[in-house]
Amino acid sequence: MNAADLLPKHTGYYAFEGSLTTPPRTEGVRWLVLSDPVGISPSELHTFTAIYPNNARPTQAVNGRIVKESE
Repeated sequence: MNAADLLPKHTGYYAFEGSLTTPPRTEGVRWLVLSDPVGISPSELHTFTAIYPNNARPTQAVNGRIVKESE
């Protein structure tokens, strides 16, 4: 399997400093988030949430963090 096949055609991203989304919510994590989301099917979402319930905390405010966008 080629992992690049899982990426969208446009691989632009946002980069920012933050923390883990699950306990212990360790600080100092550099997040790279694709600007074009990759979709999954309802079946894939169900399977994922069955394995990883309560996977993430709610979205957090920017709180002064710098968010950079790739070119």
